[in-house]
Amino acid sequence: MTRRWIGAGLALLLGAAVAAALVLGNREGSGLTVVRGVIGSEKKPFFDDPQVKAAFAKHGLQVEVDTAGSREIAGSVDLSAYAFAFPSSAPAAEKIKKDRGANVTFSPFHSPMSVATFQPIVDTLTKAGVVTGETFDIRKYLDLVAKGTRWDALPGSSYQARKRVLLTTTDIRTSNSAAMYLAMTSYVANGDDVVTSADRSAQVAEAVAPLFLDQGYSESTTEAPFEDYLAMGMGKTPMVMIYEAQYAAHLFAADGAIRPEMRLLYPSPTVLSKHTLVPFDEPATRVGRLLTEDPEFAALAARYGFRTANPQVFAGLAKNTPLTTNLVNVVEPPTYDHLEQLISLIEERYLKP
Repeated sequence: MTRRWIGAGLALLLGAAVAAALVLGNREGSGLTVVRGVIGSEKKPFFDDPQVKAAFAKHGLQVEVDTAGSREIAGSVDLSAYAFAFPSSAPAAEKIKKDRGANVTFSPFHSPMSVATFQPIVDTLTKAGVVTGETFDIRKYLDLVAKGTRWDALPGSSYQARKRVLLTTTDIRTSNSAAMYLAMTSYVANGDDVVTSADRSAQVAEAVAPLFLDQGYSESTTEAPFEDYLAMGMGKTPMVMIYEAQYAAHLFAADGAIRPEMRLLYPSPTVLSKHTLVPFDEPATRVGRLLTEDPEFAALAARYGFRTANPQVFAGLAKNTPLTTNLVNVVEPPTYDHLEQLISLIEERYLKP
């Protein structure tokens, strides 16, 4: 009998130890609650910043992140391993919210899609009517692409390259920035309207597919073509579709990466990449609320080029830079399902012989 009670007691102690391990497994020795999330790669430098880590620690949190493409986060990543998902687009976040039955989302950051280029390209496209000041006219650009125009064929071209006039983007099959580019070009190709039906998706995909297919090989993340732009110059990448935050972060850091001949243009229309956090538990909800409401996090995010709920934070840093704080022609992307349909239709064309 005594042995039986001892055995039962040991079993209870073992069960308690396992339960404690599960609870303490989410806490560091310092007493911080560990909150794990999966995020778009462009936010990794922000979360790795020691000041950001210290700011979370003041609130008893240690945030650890893995990275994946926003489309992957919404479609193929096993989210059961994480307390939150933080894709770079609102459509992806809405799908995650629906699939996971989440009650709330937070959109602490956003960044307009932009074109990083060089002064000779600006001069050439200004003569062609595509660029006016800091504005890149998507409709006039699409007209050039539809004609198969080459750089050296443009009147008075300052860029004598026998290449087609094409924006460099990431791979539409994997990357959110390419999907945002698709959102703005599909809007124009659809008669200045968001694509909302399967019939229109097929027609619009046919019109915009060459923007992606005619580039040849495309990188899977936005960092890669932007790094080519910074390092290799105009010969390799005359103009590239990026998040404004990528360019702004280097300007604000004054690290010398943005050279005098480099320029940033704003597409018209453009779309906002809305970085939207979907929490799955209470600590992750605290993370989302802090990022959205705490002025310290807003100031830190702005240093990385992100626009926040308080426009004055970004405006203060952007003063005396070529960045604009007054975006006018901003359109919404299609819903997740319609955007995915457009991407799938273009993907089919990649596979055609």
